[in-house]
Amino acid sequence: MSLLDIHVLGSAILRQETERVTEFTPELRKLADDMFDTMHAAKGIGLAAPQVGRRERLTVVEVEEARFALVNPEIITRSGSIRWEEGCLSIPEVFAYVDRAHDVTVRAQDLDGNVIEVVGSELLAVCLQHEIDHLHGKLFLDRLSLLKRRAALKAWEEEKVKFPKGLRVLPVGDLPPERDESTSADD
Repeated sequence: MSLLDIHVLGSAILRQETERVTEFTPELRKLADDMFDTMHAAKGIGLAAPQVGRRERLTVVEVEEARFALVNPEIITRSGSIRWEEGCLSIPEVFAYVDRAHDVTVRAQDLDGNVIEVVGSELLAVCLQHEIDHLHGKLFLDRLSLLKRRAALKAWEEEKVKFPKGLRVLPVGDLPPERDESTSADD
């Protein structure tokens, strides 16, 4: 497994619509594994393919004991409302309260192409909605009022100098211990 660079706000790929996955290959599975490793190293709970510079309609999510790699996900039901403070691995250190559905049902495919449904409430529902937004070129900032968006963008102006190439590069030492490529099974 390996860590992938995370594209930060300003990278064009974050605003592009992703492409539907039609082939379920070992490469897709490796991409999902690498995305999980990257998400863990960055201390996130979700990561979408555009955030790592890819166009596949793929996201990974891990909230408490719920862990999913979702291919071609779509929200089929929403109910209730919740306000949750969100952040984004592509906009580090910027947070804002966002209104979302309290409960969602998502239909997707797993990494083998099987159709699955995921039902989420509260944090899992927020995470699913946030990641699926990424697959359609939307960021949580787009869901803020003009005033709150301006405040978030002002905070980002101070943070973005840390990412001069528009990429968040995670050091290899941030790999989870069980997946750290610098150690072998023989050590």
